[in-house]
Amino acid sequence: MLDCNGRSLDLSAPRVMGILNITPDSFSDGGRFFSLPAAIDQAARMVEEGAAILDVGGESTRPGAADVPVEQELERVVPVVEALASRFPVPISVDTSKPAVMEAAVAAGAGLINDVQALRAPGALELAASLKVPVCLMHMQGKPRTMQANPQYQDVVAEVRDFLLERAKACEAAGIRREAILLDPGFGFGKTLAHNCRLLDQLDQLTSLGYPVLVGMSRKSMIGAMLDRPTGERLYGSLAAAVIAVRAGAVLVRAHDVRPTVDAVTVAHAVSR
Repeated sequence: MLDCNGRSLDLSAPRVMGILNITPDSFSDGGRFFSLPAAIDQAARMVEEGAAILDVGGESTRPGAADVPVEQELERVVPVVEALASRFPVPISVDTSKPAVMEAAVAAGAGLINDVQALRAPGALELAASLKVPVCLMHMQGKPRTMQANPQYQDVVAEVRDFLLERAKACEAAGIRREAILLDPGFGFGKTLAHNCRLLDQLDQLTSLGYPVLVGMSRKSMIGAMLDRPTGERLYGSLAAAVIAVRAGAVLVRAHDVRPTVDAVTVAHAVSR
């Protein structure tokens, strides 16, 4: 059981994290939930469909995305986190790499920090340790603006594993409890289709490290490339990838389409048991 700022996240079985992008330019649903009423309505829908946690992000990390000033990200994220925390019983995650946004979001009620930079921004690690909420550390080669230009690895699985293990140990050294650390291989973040497929095929090399593993493949270009489908037609491929990940030991699946993903991971877990 993960204590997320006073709210519990039970990871004894795989759970679904609902994606809530408060941005005009996210790759899949940019602009749809940009207003506070729309964000609240979407959150209510995802909770009703079985989301165990909601992930709120105010800066797109799609390939080629531009940086968002901290003041703008705060304006987007904090009111939404505050509104969701006051309305829904599930934990709220904040998807950010900026220490100022982490601090303000946790003060507003967020209970997990989901950082694509794995707490490498100046001051992020120390701040996260002081906030005493769980953290999710993601692997990314490069930065969103250029990460897909020419990603290269000698051994993608070993390099992702070693990076995440090093960041997890840095978190523990800073005072973050081991049981409050989650790992995310970062599908699509500085990786080709071949890299993504190999990571998914050998995901057990990450789940065997002893930390809960989160995966995010919902509607991503890796699914589109395999199926030759546009963003809005990638549900079935996303579900297949989620099932593979759960069978390999992933315990948190980040998804746009909550109800079908909950059904898929529930069946996958039942078979695994």
